[in-house]
Amino acid sequence: MRLFSVFRKSMREQLRSYWMLILTISIAPVFVLVYWFITGGGTTTYKVMVINHDLSSPSSASQQIIEDMQNLHYADGQPILKVIISDDRTAAETGLKNREAAALVIFPQDFTSTLEAAKVEGSQASTRLTVVGDLTYPYYPLVSIMALTAVDDYVKAELGQTSPVVLDEVPLGASNARTEFEMYVPALLILAVVMMIFQVSMTVAREVEGGTLRRLQMTNMTAFDLLGGISLTQVLIGVVAVIVTFLTAALLGFHSQGSLWLAVLVGALTSFSIIGVGLIVASLARTVSEAFIYANFPLVFLMFFTGSAFPIPPVPLFTVANRTIGLFDILPPTHAVVALNKVLTLGAGFKDILYEVCALTALSLLYFGIGVWLFQRIRLHKAS
Repeated sequence: MRLFSVFRKSMREQLRSYWMLILTISIAPVFVLVYWFITGGGTTTYKVMVINHDLSSPSSASQQIIEDMQNLHYADGQPILKVIISDDRTAAETGLKNREAAALVIFPQDFTSTLEAAKVEGSQASTRLTVVGDLTYPYYPLVSIMALTAVDDYVKAELGQTSPVVLDEVPLGASNARTEFEMYVPALLILAVVMMIFQVSMTVAREVEGGTLRRLQMTNMTAFDLLGGISLTQVLIGVVAVIVTFLTAALLGFHSQGSLWLAVLVGALTSFSIIGVGLIVASLARTVSEAFIYANFPLVFLMFFTGSAFPIPPVPLFTVANRTIGLFDILPPTHAVVALNKVLTLGAGFKDILYEVCALTALSLLYFGIGVWLFQRIRLHKAS
């Protein structure tokens, strides 16, 4: 069968271009390593500066609150806040501007005495706690909320005020035990596949630019034979990229709650859709250089609008059968990221990701069909 002849030929060419193959497979593991360094191999500890003018005693209310801040921990025991004591507001604000910390909390001199006075029935005593920060810094809201929560909890306990509402937080799967690094891994596995768009588009463009396409046509080969053979090679590379990325993450401390092979299935389906996008790019490009340049445009959408590189908020459009369809659902990696989060973080099985698998399959067939049709119309037609 001509398709498998093209597959063998494509595999030999990929192995000969081993540097390009290595770069394609290793780019996502490198991203995993970068995220591991960013998160310190686990979960981020946020820095908060404190200026304490309330030095009435070593056991002052402010000192107790500072200790409470220092005792905030993630489920894995890593501290959430690192408190930096300062006595110079100007220097502390300079540190905030340089993003050496996310927020500055200033306890006034009368903090403890005001709390003591507030215990007296009918007292109108009040004090002013100051929080300083750059509101454009993404970490500021998180750190300021945690710091103020520590203050609020202490004040309620001291004044004997308890809330009638008790928060009962129920984590899904093993989500409460995930480090910040582990939260990024499912999306990075999909990034391993998304980066294949360069490999696919440049491989097909090389067939056109090198004149191989014209020679192959002399064998009465169809577009399906040529593109199917190349696609099998790229799917295999995509699966290898997912496995290598997963193993890299596992060596750096990632723990999967679900089946690796289910994740590989999602990766394979995603790679098929990326191949379709690559074929569309190759149909429009006349040379390998053009293919490389053109591929950057869909790459931006596939990386930044699907959650593969960064989480994005949903943009709902309409609802079908109680399921909300979003603007970016037309992009296959969107479903792949959701599916891998379910599998690797929540321990989901195949039935739990059936919708995502069906969506991936349908979109993969759609993109691949468009790619084959365009290639047939533009490239094979011109070569004949």
